[in-house]
Amino acid sequence: MIKKTSLLLISLILTACAGAPSNPQQADQCEEGLKQAYKELDYAKTKGLDGTVDYTKAASLLSAAKIQQQFNKFPNCINKVERARYYIKQSQK
Repeated sequence: MIKKTSLLLISLILTACAGAPSNPQQADQCEEGLKQAYKELDYAKTKGLDGTVDYTKAASLLSAAKIQQQFNKFPNCINKVERARYYIKQSQK
């Protein structure tokens, strides 16, 4: 329990230190891409595709993209979102 609380506290502090986005357009693109990709991922899950390798790759990339967003690394976030959406589409074939 103490470890979880400590990790949460550390992540909150790091997020607070990240500051304002340097490029608001990229920040918006990252955020909108994440929203859309998570919707697509949820849809793929409802179709029973959550056990596929492509689905797993996409979910991992989206988790990493969310972390990139928190640290204002928007180009990296956008790249990971695009790759994740590709894998989501591949999982549905």
